[in-house]
Amino acid sequence: MHETTRLLRDLVALPSVNPMGRDLQGPEVFEHRVTVYLERFFRELGVSYERQAIAPLRDNIVARCEFPRAKRTLVFEAHQDTVPTDHMIIDPFGARVENGRLYGRGACDIKGGMAAMLAAFARLVHEKPAGAANVIMACTVDEEHTFLGVQRLVRDGLRADGAIVAEPTNLRVVHTHKGAARWHVVVPGRACHSSSPEQGVNAIYRMGRLLTAIEGYAAALRASKTDPYLGPPTLSVGRIEGGTSVNTVPDRCRIEVDRRLIPGEDSQIALSEFTAAVRKGERVDFPFECSEPWINLPPLPWDGPPGKKEFLARFGEVLDAALGRHEVIAVPYGTDASTLAKAGIPSLVFGPGDIAKAHTCDEWVDLAEVEQASAILYSLACAG
Repeated sequence: MHETTRLLRDLVALPSVNPMGRDLQGPEVFEHRVTVYLERFFRELGVSYERQAIAPLRDNIVARCEFPRAKRTLVFEAHQDTVPTDHMIIDPFGARVENGRLYGRGACDIKGGMAAMLAAFARLVHEKPAGAANVIMACTVDEEHTFLGVQRLVRDGLRADGAIVAEPTNLRVVHTHKGAARWHVVVPGRACHSSSPEQGVNAIYRMGRLLTAIEGYAAALRASKTDPYLGPPTLSVGRIEGGTSVNTVPDRCRIEVDRRLIPGEDSQIALSEFTAAVRKGERVDFPFECSEPWINLPPLPWDGPPGKKEFLARFGEVLDAALGRHEVIAVPYGTDASTLAKAGIPSLVFGPGDIAKAHTCDEWVDLAEVEQASAILYSLACAG
């Protein structure tokens, strides 16, 4: 069995479910089981490492492979958490291997990428190749929800000449992606018995009128500007809740808004523009309140920070040598790479697996691709 497969089986068998704001409890929740496994892995390798406490049962773990004459330092970053297991049709933590695939929650997103990085990191420690770069292996928490782990990394002063962030890209390189801002909008009403609805103010009816204005704004936003790689910014309403019982006129209705940012946009400005535009909507003649963004993930610009062009070219040469070619792509989803880039670290996204299989009912990753990814990452570090 390949070392990458052994690592991946171990990782998938350890639940690390991010509750993602839901009231989930039980043995599957949070990343601490994976963190304990990683701590033992780094301790047995004999490298220096540290745990960074983020929240109860949720720690980053950061290890270092350092060479006295290294000219560069690279970061390999992968998140420990997975999305919940709702509606899965396979054993989420069975780590079943069949027909060259490993099945389970997180196999694709992103424990396959983490296994590839860990195997490359261990190989560097054991083989000590001449001219290799220093490598910082950062395993973060909470990427699937509010990105607290990577925020702690940069707040603690992480510095490097380049970073590879593990996500399922089918061994392609992502050089730019959208950011995300999310906020709540609350519409008030006045409760009364549903047998006399005229005595109250129905917050759900009000929200219906507000949603019409939001839908119009979302269409106008798409037509307002565009990025050459990522296309236009977008806005979507993904959740709605209101009322306490069917026989009570609701006095409150709340929605959650997802705003995807393109390079050059800022979440606070996006929120201000949204609020101003929606207040002008037809029949929006009632108050509403917007929360501060509870997710604030910056976009990953294709052209920065300084040194990114050279880092991309160097990684492209490594991929060409391994695969015969390489492909650079843009994606609409967000990753930890943009937070690292904002802190001044040239950052790219790369890993085994297909994003279309992430979060699915039968999530899987191709084991040969995990092995290839590990060899590529090792070669990148050896290139200095």
